[in-house]
Amino acid sequence: MKIIKKLVPDTSIIIENLVSKKISEKEFKVEEIIIHEAVLSELEHQANVGKEIGHLGLEEIKKLQELSKKNKFKISFSGRRPVASEIRHASLGEVDALIRDLASELNATLITGDKVQSKVAEAKGMDVIYIEPLIKIKQLTVEKYFDSTTMSVHIREDTIPYAKRGMPGSWNVVNLEKDVIPQEAVEEIAKEIVEDAKISAQGFIESERRGSTIIQLGNYRILITKPPFSDGWEITIVRPIKKTTLDDYDLSEKLMNRIKNQAEGILIAGSPGHGKSTFAAALANFYSSLGKTVKTIENPRDLQVDQTVTQYSIGHGNPVEIRDTLLLSRPDYTMYDEMRNIEDFKLFADLRLAGIGLAGVVHATKAVDAIQRFIGKMDLGVIPQVIDTVLFIHGGKIQKVLSLKMLVKVPTGMTEEDLARPVVEIKDFETGKLEYEVYSYGEETVVIPVEDMKTKDPMKELASRQVEREFSNIATEIKAEMTGSRSVTIYVPEDEIARVIGKDGETIKRLEKKVGLSINVEPLKYEEEKREISFEVGETKKCICFFVDERFRGRTVDIHVDEVYLFSSIIGKKGDINVNKKSKLGNNLMKIIDHKRPIKMFI
Repeated sequence: MKIIKKLVPDTSIIIENLVSKKISEKEFKVEEIIIHEAVLSELEHQANVGKEIGHLGLEEIKKLQELSKKNKFKISFSGRRPVASEIRHASLGEVDALIRDLASELNATLITGDKVQSKVAEAKGMDVIYIEPLIKIKQLTVEKYFDSTTMSVHIREDTIPYAKRGMPGSWNVVNLEKDVIPQEAVEEIAKEIVEDAKISAQGFIESERRGSTIIQLGNYRILITKPPFSDGWEITIVRPIKKTTLDDYDLSEKLMNRIKNQAEGILIAGSPGHGKSTFAAALANFYSSLGKTVKTIENPRDLQVDQTVTQYSIGHGNPVEIRDTLLLSRPDYTMYDEMRNIEDFKLFADLRLAGIGLAGVVHATKAVDAIQRFIGKMDLGVIPQVIDTVLFIHGGKIQKVLSLKMLVKVPTGMTEEDLARPVVEIKDFETGKLEYEVYSYGEETVVIPVEDMKTKDPMKELASRQVEREFSNIATEIKAEMTGSRSVTIYVPEDEIARVIGKDGETIKRLEKKVGLSINVEPLKYEEEKREISFEVGETKKCICFFVDERFRGRTVDIHVDEVYLFSSIIGKKGDINVNKKSKLGNNLMKIIDHKRPIKMFI
């Protein structure tokens, strides 16, 4: 056993919890541990900005205080408290230098887990102990919740943890415990995960913000949220349950040839949980097996791809950096996972126009919806250059394949030659059947189902849609029908007719002048007594809140869950319905929302 009179630990060794471990295991005996005020300041700063390593370090100092009483050694704090700029630049060595200076001044032994810190101390002739962080192979507490069919585990304080088990598109919710899990237990699980991510060769912290941490740990993608970002501690752990290849998707020879030889602007679309990212990983591995250079853009990085595929995190870079890196490295194909915002779509388009093959993962409920996400973000003529193939995934299978092509033609249903314009044709890839046309009408770019145009007058249909858009901010629901070349009838809810017409007909006259048509207003008749309306759900500390358009205030609505009536309520003056969380109904609603069961509202 080594005896040390004075020991000065730096921040790196404190957050690894190694000093208390070495003392407990009697690897060395100390007479005094001196902790620099800079260590406390840095840990306090990390904890205040919501980083877990700050809490881990403070816990280690607490353990050392307890051990000092048991093993009879002294703990003291020394050194000046660093200024804010030194804490902010801790990664540049400012705090390390303060700790080294203290150890040198006191003729103490410096203990560190930072190799650079140990080398600098040795160069200065100091007594230093370097302990390389060891990878602890242990089972996480949450691993007991996973079996071969578990897709994800959801843990929230003061609720019963549950898992989603099954396959993409076909899964069930299963409770994992009989009792609710308290906040303290959730915090302990979160700390355990963060510790493992820091020391595991297969783990890393993808992003750490105030109130949220995203971690990749082996095959697990983990999201930890806590106050003030969320109203309580919550952990969501997602794991792919199957690594697929393209052979698992039973693709036709025609589609395989397109993917292999022609498709370079691919959209992989589908609803959440139906296997889009799983297919993207299979596609990446397929291209890699052909000897292609393949990269991925992810946030966070969680695609299960071969070692030859380089994974970039847009969360650790920015669109400009990602673009420049890919243009310089010139990959043959890039998988862009989870495209969500306008910056993602712009980056996708920039890379495609630069000649890089891309496959982007997009949330959509229909195949054509994926294409509509690009409309308005780029010129119509550019779309077929950016996207040439859409693969719609449902239930883990490719349900629909669309192909795009640009032509100059008269849109379907129109007859006059002077109506010819650039049209993007969207066809069913397997059958070659034309399903949609995209073209400009006035200032709008419209996506028109071809089948509808065969039975309707396209010009009247487009004019009706234009009128509906003009009235959409006045009426909660509207249907327009062209009744002549210069006249249109609009149908709105009976109790909204007065507002649509306006005082002395001012509103309707103004709109008639704007659209250049004579407008007749009629009550909208429903086939059913009640109609479904859209809403948003939110929470306060005390209530679950439903928000609808304020124009529905004072109306009575029925709330249904899983197609079954739950309760009725009157919409408030601000378009809201509030349910107390402590009530029996509120408690039931919390469980419904947590389990993501479908809620509908009828007026």
